[in-house]
Amino acid sequence: MGGGRPAGRRAPLAAVLAANSISTAGTSLTLIGVPWFVLETTGSAGRAGVVAFCATLPIVVAALIGGPVIDRIGRRRVSVASDAVCGTAVAAVPLLHQAGALHFWILCALMALNGLAHTPGNTARYVLVPDLAGHAGTTLARAASLFDAVSRGARMVGAALAGVLIAVAGAETVLLLDAATFVCSALLVAAGVRGVRAAEPRRDAAPVSPRTYRAELREGYAYLLGNRLLLAVVVMVMFMNGTDQGWNAVLLPVHAGSELGGATDLGLLTALFGAGGLTGALLYGAVGHRFSRRTVFTVCVLLCGAPRFLVAALTGTTLPLAVTMALGGVAGGMLNPILTTVTYERVPEELRSRVSGALTAGCELAMPVGGLAAGMLVEGAGATGALLAMGGVYFLATLSPLVFPAWRGMEEPEPRVSSSGPCPPGPGPAARTRRSSVS
Repeated sequence: MGGGRPAGRRAPLAAVLAANSISTAGTSLTLIGVPWFVLETTGSAGRAGVVAFCATLPIVVAALIGGPVIDRIGRRRVSVASDAVCGTAVAAVPLLHQAGALHFWILCALMALNGLAHTPGNTARYVLVPDLAGHAGTTLARAASLFDAVSRGARMVGAALAGVLIAVAGAETVLLLDAATFVCSALLVAAGVRGVRAAEPRRDAAPVSPRTYRAELREGYAYLLGNRLLLAVVVMVMFMNGTDQGWNAVLLPVHAGSELGGATDLGLLTALFGAGGLTGALLYGAVGHRFSRRTVFTVCVLLCGAPRFLVAALTGTTLPLAVTMALGGVAGGMLNPILTTVTYERVPEELRSRVSGALTAGCELAMPVGGLAAGMLVEGAGATGALLAMGGVYFLATLSPLVFPAWRGMEEPEPRVSSSGPCPPGPGPAARTRRSSVS
């Protein structure tokens, strides 16, 4: 045996990491495939913004109310069901289009269904990581970095593949492949996380009633609102995610289509950002613990987002934006491991699903508006004006760690995960970002 952990203790963590990476790769396919599909079939940036709004508003709704549901149904079951619904919704888009039955309102409805089902599955896998890391004998920081690194690596592969497939076979093929990734993710979680107590429904939960549900939901939000660091992170990430949604769903596809080389360059740029993110996450996992969390976070958050808006607005060639996005990806890759580690340290296991749902809702509150605003800005002020306006919002949001003293709470020491108990609570919670979160 060699004194190492039995392979069976590591298998559930490996299954969740693999499932999340496959699901993330599929999300990258949708991230590129759907806006390009809308622009190809309608030629309207405004309509692309409407689709983005319809896709992201249900994400916020699901996060607002879904925390207690995840605990009652069970994290494994929620993850599997979420992938099944998302795969069906995404596959329906190209199939209905080929049949001549895909009206614009149906596309919006399918993307709304995908968004509604997507967040519970993401949250379910995310909140399992501390328990699975404990069983696998690894630290919180390492598990958080690995979780983010494999997600970013998958995002890079998915983006590059999407750009090539759109150019060669069309956006419809990309969406069908995305549906297949949801099936693979569901099978991995269904088989690989079976028998893990933290993944099963809560046995000690009070009988279901509107009153108990409201009480459980309120408990998660009360925990979230009780810490200044938590509020600072949620507000900042909310603006970052809103502008990122405008970038991904409207601004970058429009810029790639009008100034660059089309879908191939769109996939390349997104893949470079993902490659940088993978590098940053791995780098933080290897040496990040040696430096001040707050210092690393403050520098990286200023570099990860606003520069790409400025470069895209001022240049019309691929190389400057490619370099900017690769370097911004490295900076962005260091953010999520920090926020994820801080959250895992401070939120008790019994509250993790509820608090994570509340955190996700707060961080993603501006995403529906971001995509819609980007489409309207392009229609009214042109692509350059929209890029400068949204880049300005991004920059102002990322000044927060330099301005507010609440960010000093990031410097708390990191406890180890216990394989026999929940994540020990610290002096207060801290916010997380979804893969969705800091791009």
